[in-house]
Amino acid sequence: MSDTSILFVCLGNICRSPMAEGAFRKRADEAGLDVTIDSAGTANYHVGDPPDERAIETARDNDVDISMLRGRRIKADDFRNFSHIVVMDEQNRADVEALRPDDGKATVMMALDPVPGQQGRAIADPWYGDETDFAATWKEVDAAASALVGVLAAEEA
Repeated sequence: MSDTSILFVCLGNICRSPMAEGAFRKRADEAGLDVTIDSAGTANYHVGDPPDERAIETARDNDVDISMLRGRRIKADDFRNFSHIVVMDEQNRADVEALRPDDGKATVMMALDPVPGQQGRAIADPWYGDETDFAATWKEVDAAASALVGVLAAEEA
């Protein structure tokens, strides 16, 4: 595992967090960053399930394949194994922080925090929407991924 490791977290781990994982993986690869990347959910609704088909299609439309990802629930060890836990909204942050063990080292942050002017803003949840909502969420997770890659690349320099 590289020193830098990112875990993206949303509620069910089938829409926002796998899309964020895919967008970040693409941006990190383009930048040549050595980063361990994963995603998880705060709930166990979709453990073992692939991402929502609309998320898979939206990622595919952006040259990213997330079809092999499977939902999992965040666990205490994630705070020890990841340097950053990136959440999609304030409820995710509260749920994640409630799980933090005393020896958890991970920094918890909102996905859009690295994007100038977007600090503290939630990534839109497309679950109840249509393809347009998934496309809008992709734009947000891709902007977050690009900005986070920029921050991490600057730290490595």
